[in-house]
Amino acid sequence: MKSERARRGPGGSGGLGAGLKYTSRPENMNGFEEGVEFLPANNARKVEKGSPRRWVVPVAVLAGLLVLSLMAGLLVWHFQYRNVRVQKVFNGYLRITNENFLDAYENSSSTEFANLAKKVKEALKLLYSGIPVLGPYYRKSAVTAFSEGSIIAYYWSEFSIPQYLVQEAEQAMAQEHVVTLPPRARAVSSFVLTSVVAFPTDPRTVQSTQDNSCSFALHARGSEPTRFTTPGFPDSPYPSHARCQWTLRGDADSTLSLTFRSFDVATCDESGSDLVTVYDTLSPVEPRAVVQLCGSYPPSYNLTFLSSQNVLLVTLVTNTERRHPGFEATVFQLPRMSSCGGDLHAAQGTFSSPYYPAHYPPNINCTWNIEVPDNQNVKVHFKAFFLLEPNVPLGSCSKDYVEINGERYCGERPQFVVSSGSSKITVHFHSDQSYTDTGFLAEYLSYDASDPCPGRFMCNTGRCIQEELRCDGWADCTDHSDELHCQCNATYQFTCTDKLCKPLFWVCDSVKDCEDGSDEQGCSCPPETFRCNNGKCLPQSQQCDGKDNCGDGSDEAKCHHVSTVTCTKHTYRCLDGLCVSKGNPECDGKKDCIDGSDEKDCGEQGCRIQLCRLFTVQGAYGDCGLRSFSRQSRVVGGENADEGEWPWQVSLHARGQGHVCGASLISPSWMVSAAHCFVNHRGFRYSDHSMWTAFLGLHDQSKRSAPGVQERRLQRVISHPFFNDFTFDYDIALLQLEQPAEYSATVRPICLPDAAHAFPAGKAIWVTGWGHTQEGGTRALILQKGEIRVINQTTCERLLPQQITARMMCVGYLSGGVDACQGDSGGPLSSPEANGRMFQAGVVSWGDGCAQRDKPGVYTRLSVFRDWIKQQTGV
Repeated sequence: MKSERARRGPGGSGGLGAGLKYTSRPENMNGFEEGVEFLPANNARKVEKGSPRRWVVPVAVLAGLLVLSLMAGLLVWHFQYRNVRVQKVFNGYLRITNENFLDAYENSSSTEFANLAKKVKEALKLLYSGIPVLGPYYRKSAVTAFSEGSIIAYYWSEFSIPQYLVQEAEQAMAQEHVVTLPPRARAVSSFVLTSVVAFPTDPRTVQSTQDNSCSFALHARGSEPTRFTTPGFPDSPYPSHARCQWTLRGDADSTLSLTFRSFDVATCDESGSDLVTVYDTLSPVEPRAVVQLCGSYPPSYNLTFLSSQNVLLVTLVTNTERRHPGFEATVFQLPRMSSCGGDLHAAQGTFSSPYYPAHYPPNINCTWNIEVPDNQNVKVHFKAFFLLEPNVPLGSCSKDYVEINGERYCGERPQFVVSSGSSKITVHFHSDQSYTDTGFLAEYLSYDASDPCPGRFMCNTGRCIQEELRCDGWADCTDHSDELHCQCNATYQFTCTDKLCKPLFWVCDSVKDCEDGSDEQGCSCPPETFRCNNGKCLPQSQQCDGKDNCGDGSDEAKCHHVSTVTCTKHTYRCLDGLCVSKGNPECDGKKDCIDGSDEKDCGEQGCRIQLCRLFTVQGAYGDCGLRSFSRQSRVVGGENADEGEWPWQVSLHARGQGHVCGASLISPSWMVSAAHCFVNHRGFRYSDHSMWTAFLGLHDQSKRSAPGVQERRLQRVISHPFFNDFTFDYDIALLQLEQPAEYSATVRPICLPDAAHAFPAGKAIWVTGWGHTQEGGTRALILQKGEIRVINQTTCERLLPQQITARMMCVGYLSGGVDACQGDSGGPLSSPEANGRMFQAGVVSWGDGCAQRDKPGVYTRLSVFRDWIKQQTGV
């Protein structure tokens, strides 16, 4: 074996060359001797004068010297590199099977704790002494905590191991061991340790016995939550370059529920971050980590985690000096689950992973045996499914999974259905010892096999959808089966070669929407030419030549170099009056203008969403379009937004009417909205600024006085002078606040696009608001969000003839489904651009109904009004 050869040494005895001999002493690993022996010369005269073999001696000497040099090099490598020692710290846990837990073991300062810890350390030393790759290199151990079961001990052990043995040592530590200390008296039984296992860890996680300033121990009592925070929260940042830990306990027969109510630490990035880790033990061993968190999360985000036993460990390792407030958390105990799963015998019902929508506990197994009436079949519809674990290859369900009919399901999946060909089905859920997710919500249904979806279409997966969604150009079945074997409507659909239907306005938009790319075939230009985004064909030589030959800048937009070009309405004009060839260069983290004006008002250069300061913003306009929380007109077909997800969204309340319109914050004192919101109607003076109140940072209309919400009166309303209240042309207004807004985690401006900023057809954009959630319905209490796509202007004009002007843009889906509606007016269209920033593409203006087929929403095109906004506000 390799290790045996190392112990013997790299050399052996014997002659080397012309009388040189290397002597190895196996017992001495730190040195070697060199001896020189002179060979007897039988004919000195002959040797002296030379002979036919006179070349032998010099060659032999030279060879000897070469071999000696080689051996010396090997020895240097062996002693200086191969034998380099590495400090390794292993965190672990073990079970003491023949002892009972005492309350005194919770106190690490108690005599009982010290006595038991001493016996554990003796047993560990005995164990390591019998393992060759560990015993000679063992330095010390420390016991950090005890918990029930019978007794579980948590410890760390330190070794100084040769580099070449590290991997072998890690394997030895990860294997489960049993060790027994013999009794010291005949009346005393043996001390037995089982399940002794440990894993390598960062040495920084070893708590210094001299510094316990950031080490806390909490025991939850009853069902009341216990609150804890990072030091100084929320008034001052947590300590930098530190290590903090919270030992959380419950009673012996309980489990713990941990919730982070507020969470803001330094971002997760490659240069080093601050990291919070929750472990399902009292030892920071990675295989028992439930979750790792960094960055910022909105208060509405689900950060509730369950333990599998009555303990949890929370650690915070800080590597930066960024100033963040940290977290506030609560923990309370729950009765330990006696069983998981069960028998379900109704015709239909629901079930979910334990504690859904909180994160399910680690190390559990649940089985549901479902049986419906004999004359029916059964299917399971998963409405939500989140079993995602880091570092698990896609499709490999080796850790957390749901198993049905012998097939495993894991990861993050859209709604799906699993059917059985009988009246019975078994669902098994497995969670391993590490990372957990929010789990699943499912319903089981009985159905007639001859008509599984009465009046509806059944996907091949078994899911039922409305019949009108069949062949509408959009995949409503996860397997696309609703779009197979269709006869496309030539009026507004394109038929792909593979027979799938796609919206007509996606044809020749430079995006491959058909799987076979047939929507982009026939759109290309002749050989040695270049196709502009506007469809124009130009010689290849005119691409990236520093001139806007296309007229829309697309021939210069993706060049490696950015050059100065002749200014047109499609080019970006720098403050020095020069125009650059690059499309949408503003605030993309790269200086394209010679004077740097394209990055002038962008705040932190290259700042990613989570990197930006959340609580130290001083109102700089440069922080536009950055959301504090990282996570990728009522909105019909939308969903609840997270709190703080759209910090520029404003709710405008008219006196005595509540929420009437939306707006967007563009600077501390100015907002953008729709002019039609301020047209006097039925005797109410909507044009009077004193009739309005703006709520910034609002998420829930029923909680307008919640912390973080800022209430402001208006000082001025400036509707565009060309606004036409019949055609809704020039539908834009500027609102000045009576008192400037204070930027925070939930209040921040959106970026304004340059006049030449392009929002191409097909681009995904977000619409937000508290308007009606369905046509003729009621307004939403929670801010809604919906993702829609920019529609080609020619298609827009064809769908709404004689109604669309150059100041308008159509955004939505021709099939309907998602749209703005009454009450969303004045709100922003938020477009994600470079560096994670959001630019306002438009203002919610008007539409024919809400979310109807072939009737997309119409929005005021904001880039057209950039100069007017600058003139009126200075922004």
